[in-house]
Amino acid sequence: MSEASQRLTFPAHLRLKSPAEFKAVYDRKKSASDEVLIVYAAENGQLHPRLGVSVSRKVGNAVVRNRYKRLFREAFRLTRPELPPGVDLILIPRPQAGEPTLDRLKVSLVKLAHQAAKKLARRASPGRQSGEGST
Repeated sequence: MSEASQRLTFPAHLRLKSPAEFKAVYDRKKSASDEVLIVYAAENGQLHPRLGVSVSRKVGNAVVRNRYKRLFREAFRLTRPELPPGVDLILIPRPQAGEPTLDRLKVSLVKLAHQAAKKLARRASPGRQSGEGST
């Protein structure tokens, strides 16, 4: 039982905390979205994904924003084994979508995290070698 509970925890080393960590992910400019969620992604050089959450005041008052944050953290905690390793993720809700269910968030998070990770991999390997990535 301790292995299962330990595997599904959300310790501090899995969180993005500093503004510099968030800025690094935003500056990478790789994202994927659907009607519920926007996911920004960047490589983190570690063996596990990390999570950052950004919920603006457009979503609602403090009670509503904190509910979103709890839902996002829980979806991340439960789907962590399915998420791509070595990626920092920032989750942003779509305010017009209304409050999503946990099940809907879990499906959306896994799908969008993989889409964003594919964009990172596509940009990192072929574009750099052939010179396409110059701006």
